[in-house]
Amino acid sequence: MDDFIQVKDLYFQYDGNPDEKQKSFALNNINLTISKGEFVAIVGHNGSGKSTLSKHFNSLYLPTSGDVIIDGINTKDDERIFDIRKKVGLVLQNPDNQIVAGIVEEDVAFGCENLGVPHGEIRQRVDNALRAVGMYEYRTHSPDKLSGGQKQRVAIAGIIAMEPECIVLDEPTAMLDPQGRDEVISTVMQLNKEMGITVILITHYMEEAVLADRVIVMDTGKVLTDGTPREVFSGVEMLKRHRLNVPQATELVYRLRGCGFELPECVLDEKECVEALAALIKG
Repeated sequence: MDDFIQVKDLYFQYDGNPDEKQKSFALNNINLTISKGEFVAIVGHNGSGKSTLSKHFNSLYLPTSGDVIIDGINTKDDERIFDIRKKVGLVLQNPDNQIVAGIVEEDVAFGCENLGVPHGEIRQRVDNALRAVGMYEYRTHSPDKLSGGQKQRVAIAGIIAMEPECIVLDEPTAMLDPQGRDEVISTVMQLNKEMGITVILITHYMEEAVLADRVIVMDTGKVLTDGTPREVFSGVEMLKRHRLNVPQATELVYRLRGCGFELPECVLDEKECVEALAALIKG
C-alpha cells in the first residue's frame, strides 16, 4: 500500500521553545508511516501524546522540528493547508462541539458549503453521507433530539460529505454509553472496509483498538510499540509497566495462565476467550 502519512523525526512543544530540555517535549522523536486504507488505533494513557499527534495530521499543530507529510504535502507549507484539510477530516471527542446547525442535513452540508461545492452536488453528498452512517431517516431532525451516539454519527457524516481520504477520530466514544460506542465504531469500521477511507482512531478503550489493523502505543510523547493487535497485546507485562490496560478478555486469560492453566498466550476478544476456555474444559 502507498504511504499516506509520513512522520519524520517529529518533536513538538506547546510553548514552542526548542532550546528547553528534551523532557519538555509533548512529542519526542516520532517516526511512523500510515498507508492508504489502513485502520490504525493509537492508544495510551492521558498525557501520552496521542491526541497531540493526531492534531498534526491536518495541520492544527505544526512540528517544533521534524516533518509531517500528508499524501506528499508537508504540513509546514502554508499554501497547502487547505489541501491537507480536504484530505484529512478530524472528528473530536464531544459531538456538540462540531454540530453548528439546527437541522441534521444542514449541519452535514456546512463543511461542503465552506469548500464551495455546487449546491446540487452538496445535496447528493449529504444524502450519501447520512446513508453511510445510518442517519438518513433523521435528516430533518434537530440534533438536540438525538442520542450521543447519533450526534457523533452526524458529526462523522459531516466529515464524510467533504470526501476526505482519511478520517482522524480523537476519542470519539469517550462521552458515549456502550450502545453509542458500538454505533460509532461499527460506522467507522464500515467506512474503512467498504469505502476504503484511511481511519486513525485515538482511543483509550482497548476493546476498540483490537478491531484495528494496527495498534500504535504511546507513552511520554514517544511510540512505545507498534504492530498488529495480537503482537501488541501479547506484551501484557510490558504494557502494565507503562500503566496501560489490555482488553478484558486478554487480561482474564493472562491471569489464568499465571495460575497454571494451559491457555493461548494471547486472546483479543470475548469470542476467542470463550473458545479457549471451552477447549480447556473439554481437556
